[in-house]
Amino acid sequence: MANMCEDRAMGVFAGDGRHRVAVLVRDGVLPFELTIVHRLFGQARTAAGAALYEVVTCAVVPGAIRTDADFTIAVTRGPDALAEADTVVVPGSEVDQEPRDESLEPSLAAALARIRPGARIASICTGSFVLAAAGLLTGRRATTHWRSSARNRERFPDVVFDLDVLYTDDDGVLTSAGAAAGIDLCLHMIRTDHGAAIANEVARGTVVPPHREGGQAQYVKRPMPDPGTSSTLRAREWALANLHRPVTLREMAAEESTSTRTFTRRFRDEIGTSPGRWLVRQRVERACALLERTDLSVDEIAGAAGFGTAGSMRLHLHAELGVSPSAYRATFRGRSRTLPVGEGSASGSPPPRLGSPSAAPGS
Repeated sequence: MANMCEDRAMGVFAGDGRHRVAVLVRDGVLPFELTIVHRLFGQARTAAGAALYEVVTCAVVPGAIRTDADFTIAVTRGPDALAEADTVVVPGSEVDQEPRDESLEPSLAAALARIRPGARIASICTGSFVLAAAGLLTGRRATTHWRSSARNRERFPDVVFDLDVLYTDDDGVLTSAGAAAGIDLCLHMIRTDHGAAIANEVARGTVVPPHREGGQAQYVKRPMPDPGTSSTLRAREWALANLHRPVTLREMAAEESTSTRTFTRRFRDEIGTSPGRWLVRQRVERACALLERTDLSVDEIAGAAGFGTAGSMRLHLHAELGVSPSAYRATFRGRSRTLPVGEGSASGSPPPRLGSPSAAPGS
């Protein structure tokens, strides 16, 4: 199935202009993971209100599909839907937790073989087992639910499982961690296709953050923090309000009336990353918003986002997104709705796609 990963062309659209998303369900499917895809992609619309995606549900054999709850779902589409899809999403199933070998059932393997070259392929939670068993994750970076990580690493030693992230995107093959991380993954795909403004509108409509900082390590069961531990929300809100100027770790700690050492520890516990790394991501997001919705020069945007110089901003955007400011503006400017600068929560909102970490003070 290696040919399915070759020559991927993002944003291939159906004849009616909508991007076709096929959700492949299996017996024991988790309904929440299935409805995530329909809910989020179904809300993505143009400024004129036109739907940007068509989402269909399919199964290897159409008919009644058992869920992990006390009901079944009626699926009318078969593997033919996979051959027509621009994006294929595989939700998790309770059967992924059952002991078995590393191979797929022949019927499932045959269905996956119908996915056309160039289609984007994604899994939610333990659906990563299907992608890995199909050979689609070999040599790639991926993630899965932390409870399944040890088992999957044993089953698929050629896959680089990363539990420090909520989702991964390795050249059009995507995976997410737990079930709720499927929301982050779908928003990432919408953001990649149509820009941050549309993805943020979908997030608002679903009443979820445009992006959650940190990885799933913050959700792994561990001892509860001291009851007296305070939040870092006030410091993050202050930093976002002062993003246009240098922001120091000492100043952020002072907003919470604590030492820099204690603040850094609390920040990592709550956000899953360091204050310095978080600041860089917020500056990148501010720069992206300005590139999308204004005619400001690169120098002006660098100042407004707190990078100081255009050269510094170029380095950080390239490290985070893999593109230059001009390339980002050319890609997203024409496809995004206007968005008020600074719109977002103190938890921060992300760059449009995962990128390599860049050095940051305090990281």
